[in-house]
Amino acid sequence: MAKRLAGKRVAILVDDGFEQVELTDPQKALLDAGAKADIVSPAGGKVKGWKHKEWGEEFSIDTPLEGAKPENYDALLLPGGVMNPDKLRGNEKAVEFVRGFAEAGKPIAAICHGPWTLIEAGIARGRRMTSWPSLRTDLKNAGAEWVDEEVVVDRGLVTSRKPADIPAFNDKMIEEFSEGRHGAMRRAG
Repeated sequence: MAKRLAGKRVAILVDDGFEQVELTDPQKALLDAGAKADIVSPAGGKVKGWKHKEWGEEFSIDTPLEGAKPENYDALLLPGGVMNPDKLRGNEKAVEFVRGFAEAGKPIAAICHGPWTLIEAGIARGRRMTSWPSLRTDLKNAGAEWVDEEVVVDRGLVTSRKPADIPAFNDKMIEEFSEGRHGAMRRAG
């Protein structure tokens, strides 16, 4: 199988409380496709996952958010969970990091509650998206067209609802990341 993402570098932005399988399964898909996948975080040297209803494993951070720059990456992955994106959307450095990918037209993949950070970065307006169902109103209020589908692709932005969607999410993420830039995602207003 060809390594569709050979030479590509992907940032996986998380804080403590990310849904663990939403990091590990997409990360494995990225690595299997030949990408280098860096865990980027504002947390200290390690970040802790969440497994359904309890704390999960700890993962080493490859790049502290403070030193991470969108120009050093080809694409961005935003795992969900509830705590993780809630922390990230309240962190201006994290929001600016995400916004940098959108403004450069670099592909972004977000699953579950991950779109909360996209809303804060001003990326949802005018986009067709999906998410965990409880974000429907948040996305609509941010100007997105929310749909209840396994995976949605809109000009380089890939979104999915939940862990059960990961196989379809991974396929579309790899496809969009391999295509590269799609034009700026952020819209005024």
